[in-house]
Amino acid sequence: MIKTYKYRLYPTSQQIIILNKILGMCCWLYNSALQQRIEIYQKYKKGINCTYQQNELPNCKKEIPEFNNIYSQVLQNVLKRLDNTYQSFFKRLQLKDMKVGFPRFKSKNRYDSFTYTQTGFKIINRKLRLSKIGDIKLKINREIKGIIKTCTIKKDIDRWYVCFSVEIGFNILPKTGKSIGIDVGITNFAVLSDGNIIENPKFLKKSEKQLKRKQRRLSSKKKGSNNRKKQRLLVAKQHRKIREQRNDFHHKESRKLVNNYDTIIFEDLQIKNMMKNHKLAKAISDVAWNQFINFTKYKAEEAGRKVILVNPKNTSIICSRCGEKVHKTLKDRMHCCSFCGLEINRDLNAAINILDRVRNTQIYACGEILAQADSMKQEYANGLLRA
Repeated sequence: MIKTYKYRLYPTSQQIIILNKILGMCCWLYNSALQQRIEIYQKYKKGINCTYQQNELPNCKKEIPEFNNIYSQVLQNVLKRLDNTYQSFFKRLQLKDMKVGFPRFKSKNRYDSFTYTQTGFKIINRKLRLSKIGDIKLKINREIKGIIKTCTIKKDIDRWYVCFSVEIGFNILPKTGKSIGIDVGITNFAVLSDGNIIENPKFLKKSEKQLKRKQRRLSSKKKGSNNRKKQRLLVAKQHRKIREQRNDFHHKESRKLVNNYDTIIFEDLQIKNMMKNHKLAKAISDVAWNQFINFTKYKAEEAGRKVILVNPKNTSIICSRCGEKVHKTLKDRMHCCSFCGLEINRDLNAAINILDRVRNTQIYACGEILAQADSMKQEYANGLLRA
């Protein structure tokens, strides 16, 4: 499987100028290649592929000497990236129920990374040596395990990072014999079917006052001024802080789940549809359930665990003891069953139902297999009697 290691880079002021220039040239190449595809299709009603554009790179270097200062594989990857965008566009066209957007031109602020695909990079004495750039100080906080496939240099506002895509084997963890159903929410981030609760840290809400203050100052600055550029960076850094807090929280909690349980069951939520509720959209985007589930998935795959998504229909309504439907509103935080008298937290009731949906399916499957085995035994016995 493929795993990504991300480390912080500390380039010198001269290296920062070179890195920014490479990003600018790659952005220009991307937009030029996109423009070429559009013009050829409009003129000849015919498309061109990535190989055609990559073969034109030597001529491009002759016309624009600045491209000679960029490693060749980096330029080839820019065109490959554009080709991947086109392929994704055509796939979305086939799904007629999706809203399809044509590939867009990139601004300098949106094009923030370039990639060495095979060679041109090396780690030497805790420094990253990049072709046509030099040695950049690298902070390695954990050992890289596996074979490095690609090296991506990424800019995040005023910071620089390197991301190594590494091919690794599976790190199978010992079996625990435990399965868990998880109901994600807003009041509590997650409630587990064994009664454990993961509190919602509400990172956005805690930083909302500072964020609003900085955004108000930004709106009062004159457009195009240096003061506005400085204030825009302060707003972006505040958003980055919230994002990094959320990522750290999701990584730690997903790791706990994978270490402690063999099978982890979530609801298959349609989060895009849930975001249409404007009263809850901000809170839903803050908890970022989809990111948390994805973090759990890739950790579980490496550890030999299972992550299962089940149909979320009526998990909060059905009683986990008797199976009757008990209707309630979002304000009702307790599940009080008038049929069997069960009174528990509504999220805990939902988590138990989520776990039971997988258990019942497995029991049904096992029963079906046993029934087939008994039928085969009976047919074999009848055959012996006839003989």
